[in-house]
Amino acid sequence: MCSFPKAVGPGLRSGVKADPLSVPPVFPLSGVVQQYAWGKMGSNSEVARLLASSDPLAQISEDKPYAELWMGCHPRGDAKILDNHISQKTLGQWIAENQDCLGTKVKDTFDGKLPFLFKVLSVETALSIQAHPNKELAEKLHLQAPQHYPDANHKPEMAIALTSFQGLCGFRPVEEIVTFLTKVPEFQFLIGDNAAAQLKQSLSRDSQCVASALRGCFSQLMKRDKKVVVEQLNLLVKRVSQQVAAGHNMEDINGELLLRLHQQYPGDIGCFAIYFLNLLTLKPGEAMFLEANVPHAYLKGDCVECMACSDNTVRAGLTPKFIDVPTLCEMLNYTPSKDRLFLPTRSQEDPYLFIYNPPVPDFTVMKMEVPGSITEYKVLAVDSASILLIVQGRVTASTPTAQTPIPLQRGGVLFIGANQSVSLQLTLPDDLLMFRACCLL
Repeated sequence: MCSFPKAVGPGLRSGVKADPLSVPPVFPLSGVVQQYAWGKMGSNSEVARLLASSDPLAQISEDKPYAELWMGCHPRGDAKILDNHISQKTLGQWIAENQDCLGTKVKDTFDGKLPFLFKVLSVETALSIQAHPNKELAEKLHLQAPQHYPDANHKPEMAIALTSFQGLCGFRPVEEIVTFLTKVPEFQFLIGDNAAAQLKQSLSRDSQCVASALRGCFSQLMKRDKKVVVEQLNLLVKRVSQQVAAGHNMEDINGELLLRLHQQYPGDIGCFAIYFLNLLTLKPGEAMFLEANVPHAYLKGDCVECMACSDNTVRAGLTPKFIDVPTLCEMLNYTPSKDRLFLPTRSQEDPYLFIYNPPVPDFTVMKMEVPGSITEYKVLAVDSASILLIVQGRVTASTPTAQTPIPLQRGGVLFIGANQSVSLQLTLPDDLLMFRACCLL
């Protein structure tokens, strides 16, 4: 269970005279929108809707994708500071000169840098089948191929659904894969009789045999000649299309999803990954955590995402980008698992607070659901810098040291320095939904 220290005054570096206007490290931010091709278009995108709600001057183009909203210090999307009293223009610049705002442990552990990147994603077209390396492999890949692996950090990440959110996550139980081998002859053909037989035999053996057989099957598929993959995929798509047209339900082999992925990425080997990986449909508030070496893909929907601050991704399919099959097949965790939901814990100190605390040091996400009947809500102080996103509701934020209250509405983003408590006055009798990213060491 997380502990929440009582609020204390902001720490100041010894020998540095503080600018009185910059002492209260609580200020509003403007996130950076990324318009990747897979994003939802225009006002269909939750990213665009949050942007339009928080900034009345924002012009939403209905013919452009609004894929991601970045709230952090990543060099490719450093959040802008919306406080004219602060001389620095971006969060990264401010933190570089005010490292004590991170909290002592976070500052020392992560070399004076914010260790996480907080995002909102709006997914229309599937993202690549991918996995992220652990720290040791990330360092190795960065040395070998910096053009494909741009830093030496790991990239664990968590997605929390804002709307119905579909994704692939981790290897299915072997029994399910074997059933697909029986029902989908094109899948069986690509795996080959020997690898398929070994997988079936592994069902009665230990977990090491299961992982080894699963690795053999997945590697066999991923290393198949592209021409053969395209032939078998076309056969399968034709068969499923005919069955669907005749009114048959093909959900037992994920027929609808297969046709959708093939339409998005014709002939792509990643279309067959749906028979290896768990298919999850998250309801709002449900989450999945993607540790190192777990294969996954986001397929459709809107989510809040938090990750270690890194760009390292090893891709396998459903993408026009660089694919590194040997590295992927070598690195993956081949332990099958059915239950991939990541459940939050409810705070004992705050009945409206739910904590998603993954087994990595880089980040924790908190969800706060406050009923509209509450007029004031206290955001508890933690010994870490944090970023707060308003998804629903309207508030005025104030702190003991702030000169003026900060109005925030849907889409508003607030930076909160370590050990700062914030009081939120609800300005409308509407329910309040917020997410907060921080680092609880």
